[in-house]
Amino acid sequence: MSDQNPSTTPIRLNGGQALIKSLEMEGVEVMFGYPGGAILPVYDPIIDSKIRHVLVRHEQGAGHMAEGYAHATGRPGVCMVTSGPAATNVVTPLADAYLDSVPMVCITGQVALAAIGTDAFQECDTTGITRSITKHNILVTRAEDIPMAIKEAFHIATTGRPGPVLVDIPKNIVDAGNPDAYFDFVYPTEVDLPGYSPTVIADERAVDEAVELMLDAERPVLYVGGGVLKARGADVLLRLAELGNLPVVTTLMARGAFPDSHELCLGMPGMHGNYTAVTAIQQSDLLIAMGSRFDDRVTGKVGAFAPDAKVIHVDIDPAEHGKVRTPDVSVVGDCRVVMEAMVTKLEAKGGFGAFADHTPWRQQLSGWQEKYPLVYETSAPGEYLKPQFVLEKLRDLSPADTIVTSGVGQHQMWASQFWKFDYPYTWINSGGLGTMGFSIPAAIGAKVAFPDRTVWSVDGDGCFQMTAQELITASVEKIPIKVALLNNAYLGMVRQWQELFYEERYSEVYLSHDMPDYVKWAESMGCVAFRVEDPDEVEPTIAKANEINDRPVVIEFRCISSEKVYPMVPAGGSNDDILVDPSQRSPHVDPSQRSPEAGDPATADTDSKDNT
Repeated sequence: MSDQNPSTTPIRLNGGQALIKSLEMEGVEVMFGYPGGAILPVYDPIIDSKIRHVLVRHEQGAGHMAEGYAHATGRPGVCMVTSGPAATNVVTPLADAYLDSVPMVCITGQVALAAIGTDAFQECDTTGITRSITKHNILVTRAEDIPMAIKEAFHIATTGRPGPVLVDIPKNIVDAGNPDAYFDFVYPTEVDLPGYSPTVIADERAVDEAVELMLDAERPVLYVGGGVLKARGADVLLRLAELGNLPVVTTLMARGAFPDSHELCLGMPGMHGNYTAVTAIQQSDLLIAMGSRFDDRVTGKVGAFAPDAKVIHVDIDPAEHGKVRTPDVSVVGDCRVVMEAMVTKLEAKGGFGAFADHTPWRQQLSGWQEKYPLVYETSAPGEYLKPQFVLEKLRDLSPADTIVTSGVGQHQMWASQFWKFDYPYTWINSGGLGTMGFSIPAAIGAKVAFPDRTVWSVDGDGCFQMTAQELITASVEKIPIKVALLNNAYLGMVRQWQELFYEERYSEVYLSHDMPDYVKWAESMGCVAFRVEDPDEVEPTIAKANEINDRPVVIEFRCISSEKVYPMVPAGGSNDDILVDPSQRSPHVDPSQRSPEAGDPATADTDSKDNT
């Protein structure tokens, strides 16, 4: 057996073999894809590779599976599809990954170099189309450039602010029948990317300034975004919060970054966050924004957001600093590294005892939590199920480290509200883009990553109909995810807006409880399927589903159509205008009577893919 390093010993390979070998050198264990003409030469060497290939039923599913895998593991997800319509079908996952900072490498086939620009069969300008929704993309023009292109793709996708990278491969440079596609393969050990040098370690003076603000604040809030999870910083966040007795809010993309069961956890802020989390931000005198980007769903009307708070903004992406809110202290760097530096400096200054007294602030927060908990009325006899009830039962009957994925809409908000996330990387959803159909393929990707963990996909009937065909993938590939389908017969969030702000003019939102028959559909795709309409059947059916681990399971929970997500901040309004559940309002607040600052409801985005 040779002692030579396989990465530096030349091997004669064609471009297709080199591409697969490069993925192996990057430690890729699984990829999600769908073959076609332009990428076909790359599919032949997959047969001899140790990489597992999961054959999807739609290219969008491949992208979302790669995202789910990346969310769950922190490692880059990989998908591969052919040219033209296949490439355009992965545009949505690429945009989704870009907005949510998900590390992903997408390989697309392209027509032969000589045919580019001729409107050849299944040709499109893939790099042009995806330039604004990828962290980087490249059209490779020589077979010998493939190893470096892959090396750079993984480096860029996983360093700095993570994101998707696309590598477009013309057919002729991977074709085994083309003599020019062969070269002496050596996998590079380093990359040289002038101009790309993410800041990881923050400026020490900026950290010192942040620490002084933290010590002086009387009403601080740690405003935690998904960047903390991307930095694998959950453990350091816990140390920082406990050291300073700092209340923590976790955005939709950061659920699980801080344990929900911890006494310092206030839960989720934002348009459908809980009252205490939203109001704590509004009343704070210091916001410590850690890996969060001041998204409009959190801030509401920007000019009215946390008006009395000084802001420390920690983020690895310089472009995020000052984009929405001008910080008092800007700290560019990796969240984990910055928090470790903060902890060290705070301990040197005396630790817990050096902070201002937060007792009155904690008492105020506790009072809000007691007065405005998340509530809902139980369903009356003969009514369909309350989705909140279903989610509570799912939560209570599932292992504590269950991975939960969701689609977009009401069910997404209820899942984030009512599930208790005590472990990081157990909540996977589409935040920035708000992609309907995300949940099922993302669950498949997560389950592939962790086959021994329970993975529940919480989905709505609208989302389910967009990507349900991937349950065939799950059945054939023996990936036993579980799907909780909350069927309320409507595009629920859009219906909610039309009820509150459009005088109950329900335009094009009705889907039907009965069409399609979800049980028969799921069974036809190889799943075990149940339908639940009675509250008494919820627990036993979930228990049955949790015992089935040899195939996917779908439970259709028939839910009340009129149920709405509360609390709610009307779009364009101030967070001070937060609407709690009707049972908690005093005096009564009519959601349709919006403040002038909230803007014209007719201009609000109520498309069915809206992330609310």
